[in-house]
Amino acid sequence: MEILDAYDLTGSYRDAAELAGCSHHTVARYVAERDAGRGAGEGMAARPQLIDEYLPKIEEWVERSHGKIRGDKVHQKLVAMGYAGSERTTRRAVADVRAAYTAGRVRVHRPWITEPGMWLQYDFGDGPAVDGVKTILFVAWLAWCRFRIVWALRDKTVPSVIAALDRTFRLLGGAPTYVLTDNEKTVSVDHVAGIPVRNQAIVSFGRHYGVTVLTCQPADPASKGGVEASVKLAKADLVPTVTNLLPGYESFAELEAACAEFTEMINHRVHRLTRRAPAEMLAEEQARLHRIPDQPHTVVFGLARRVPANTPMVTFEHGQYSVPQRLLRQQVWARSHGLGAAEQVIIVHVDPRWGPVEVARHLRAIPGSPRIDDSHFDEPLAKLPGQYPIRPRTDAEEAFLAIGDGAQVWLAEAAAAGTSRIRAKMEAAVTMAKVAGTARVDWALGHAAVNGRFGWRDLSSIVNAHPPAPRLTASESRSLAQGTSGWAKITGPAEPPDDGSGGMRGPEAAR
Repeated sequence: MEILDAYDLTGSYRDAAELAGCSHHTVARYVAERDAGRGAGEGMAARPQLIDEYLPKIEEWVERSHGKIRGDKVHQKLVAMGYAGSERTTRRAVADVRAAYTAGRVRVHRPWITEPGMWLQYDFGDGPAVDGVKTILFVAWLAWCRFRIVWALRDKTVPSVIAALDRTFRLLGGAPTYVLTDNEKTVSVDHVAGIPVRNQAIVSFGRHYGVTVLTCQPADPASKGGVEASVKLAKADLVPTVTNLLPGYESFAELEAACAEFTEMINHRVHRLTRRAPAEMLAEEQARLHRIPDQPHTVVFGLARRVPANTPMVTFEHGQYSVPQRLLRQQVWARSHGLGAAEQVIIVHVDPRWGPVEVARHLRAIPGSPRIDDSHFDEPLAKLPGQYPIRPRTDAEEAFLAIGDGAQVWLAEAAAAGTSRIRAKMEAAVTMAKVAGTARVDWALGHAAVNGRFGWRDLSSIVNAHPPAPRLTASESRSLAQGTSGWAKITGPAEPPDDGSGGMRGPEAAR
């Protein structure tokens, strides 16, 4: 640019060369290239380099390594072959060859024009650990309206996947024509000459709901990129990491609530491609979805069991297992999962609105030792021996218990100790509370219960041994305000000591 600027200033090759410090032939060449519309130096012939004769070998190595060989390894091989150039030149040559190799093999994606009611994709993602157990995120993506659904699963078995798909269809308001997923064992059990062999359970599922289950090419996630992107988005918002600073989940129910909240949020947000909210577009696509059966595909859920009318327990293979109390008189399905000590019994209930939902998961029980989850019972300790709820039935009992918690503790301990004349002592405590104060008597009753003192005069003895703190009152001659005499001792001059005779010592006495 300095050469061309000097030429534009002087209009002479020799004068411009003198100003730029180069030959006038160089100035003439650059001016000619600019006039021809070429960049500076484009017309110059490339000088041969030491690595030119080794380029075929570099291309061979890049081809064999599928574009993954490193430049330092190429330089080591070239030095062994007699190459005398620098490693920097080698790295540049390898970068150029790799760029050409990649450009010739890049996969070009053609935009997919979807049709409403045709395609649903689903995939799985690693969910957060709950109580030390890993969970699974089931993510479904309805292609045309971009509606996303996220369910939390405990495993990826066939019953769990079918239950998640059934819940997905019911939330969408119908089923599409095709369902696309990976080649999981729950869908494809084998491949023969490149043809996937379907799992019989998934074939039965497709017949029940009237859908065709398809799988993408093996190791080719790009063929279902919509749900792949949805899985990344769900994991970024639901799995606690250092980037989102989410706290851990204390229970599986909390994770399910977070998934439902994420589904609600993401589907009411405007999509960047359609410029519409997926929930709004789903209302239009529902007209193209076909109706699903009222009853889900319960064959894979196990054996049907009826919960008794008064005991939320079901029997499965000679063992008893608890279910939530709200399922009394309801039908559930039980199946086993796993082997050995880790074998579990999974119980599923079909909700009329949400479809099949896992309601309980227990370790294998042995006959005579049922598996019970206390959270399945609303009042698990209400009828246990030794646990008696305190319910006053008379005015005297109500007045005594109104004293406070100490009265309730005293009554329970005194009754357990077989205290005599307990009603008379309760009446005496009520009378004492009116005189000495409710708070003092309540404390004394609790102290007596802890120390086992249930005698006739024990309560009054405890009250008298702990009198109330003296109460300071103001009068005409005395004020409760703090005086300033103490300050004078700190800041004022010290008074001379008294010798006892009323006189003074020291120089003052002599004066």
